[in-house]
Amino acid sequence: MSTNLAIQDTAVLDYQHIGDIQGALGTVRMDDIASRNSWKRRLVTLLAIMGPGLIVMVGDNDAGGVATYAQAGQNFGTSLLWVLLLLVPVLIVNQEMVVRLGLVTRVGHARLIFERFGKFWGAFSVGDLFLLNVLTIVTEFIGIRMALGHFGVNPFVSVALAAVILIGMTVTGSFRRWERFMYTMVVANFLVIPLLLMSHPVVHPIVSGFLLPGVHGGFTSNALLLIIGMVGTTVAPWQLFFQQSNVIDKRLTSRFMTYERADTVIGSVVVIIGATAIIATTAFAFQGTHLAGHFVNAGTVIAGLSQHVGALAGDLFAIILLNASLIGAAAVTLSTSYAFGDVFGTKHSLHRSFKDGWSFYAIYVAIILFAALVVVIPHAPLGLITTGVQALAGILLPSATVFLLLLCNDREVLGPWVNRPWLNVVGSLIVGVLVVLSLILAIATFFPNVNIQLLSHIAVGVLLVGFAAAGIVWRSRKSVNHPDARDEDRFSWTMPPLAKLPKAVWSPTQKLAMATLRGYLVIAVVMLIVKIVELSIGG
Repeated sequence: MSTNLAIQDTAVLDYQHIGDIQGALGTVRMDDIASRNSWKRRLVTLLAIMGPGLIVMVGDNDAGGVATYAQAGQNFGTSLLWVLLLLVPVLIVNQEMVVRLGLVTRVGHARLIFERFGKFWGAFSVGDLFLLNVLTIVTEFIGIRMALGHFGVNPFVSVALAAVILIGMTVTGSFRRWERFMYTMVVANFLVIPLLLMSHPVVHPIVSGFLLPGVHGGFTSNALLLIIGMVGTTVAPWQLFFQQSNVIDKRLTSRFMTYERADTVIGSVVVIIGATAIIATTAFAFQGTHLAGHFVNAGTVIAGLSQHVGALAGDLFAIILLNASLIGAAAVTLSTSYAFGDVFGTKHSLHRSFKDGWSFYAIYVAIILFAALVVVIPHAPLGLITTGVQALAGILLPSATVFLLLLCNDREVLGPWVNRPWLNVVGSLIVGVLVVLSLILAIATFFPNVNIQLLSHIAVGVLLVGFAAAGIVWRSRKSVNHPDARDEDRFSWTMPPLAKLPKAVWSPTQKLAMATLRGYLVIAVVMLIVKIVELSIGG
């Protein structure tokens, strides 16, 4: 089948997104439609398909993630491990919806938002993604500078070397080579296992931390804000944009839905293993020392491990931080390049050479160089940038999840692949919780002296009332008939070209909800800007 014939009557925006699947661990030919009946055949196919889900998850254990998990262990021991356990279904549900959108529509997340929600929300989604991603990449270079600084490398040399590596691994013109580079960093992520063993962990506190929700020292305001930080660093907006575009760029289709879902589940488990190991390492390494409960930053963790566990432990943590920063920077930057290619209709594929896809790679290179430059500017407000990234990510996450849930219920977009009712219930619960956490984080950022516990109780009460109202509305509309998706041939269904999609029609309830969301986002972002200005002047 020729590429031109394959791209007809589909929404595919770049013909390089059609062809053989060329993964790091194998190839699946475009014309290979044979059934996978044996376990060996299935395993070989899974190895070829795997990548996007694993990379997006491990990439989320970036510099900010490593610092947050280290803080959780150092300040609260293993008592916050239950938060990670609760995040597993959140990760899987969110990213499974993204996978479905990518494999069925063959269009990136940003483009779908433009087409189904209009120019305002499209521009807003890409604009906030760009701003948040650039700031996030700056924090990744802070991690790189801190990690290599432990080994005595000059800051200018460390960020320059990292920039060269990040650019060099991406502009090769080969998706397979890029994925193999990323796999190398995924494997390096498992250095957390020997580091954990060096801290002499005890099994019982770890098991109790997973199974018995609680907080060492009680649910204080600081503990609650750290829990919100753990959620924010584990469930990030860039993940949605990255995986949806990456599965398209890897040339996956709905025929491989089961394999990519497995990839996503495996990635979710791997990322939680890494986070658990970091929390447990700092919990056991610092218990009974003057460092327990006094986290400062990842640099002090390196020094503390070197002092209390051994020089090798400090070196390992520095390498883990470096690796996390590199894989995070690579994935976050690429998600931005994908989004711009989707929105502006330019060539955007890792299969293309630099000359052929110059605009796609130029955006990637420009962001990397800008972030590297900011980190080496004398007296740059790096701490303020880190704080701003955490707050902005928390504010913007609910809107990204709302768009995701609405798109996955859009029958014109997904046809027989729309969400099942039970998935909508779970998705709505996730959105509600994220909105509450975002609201608490925003208010705590703007008004540091507010009573966080009282605010949490009020927010949960409002959330429960909202779910009760939504349940009443759902029951009143329960009798509306929809075609049964199971009666359709799901694997032969593909979203038609975007120009042929009818305009999305919103109900009055949806219009009110989106207007409320817009108002909240505008007010929260303006207040965040004011707060950042106040802090910068005060500093």
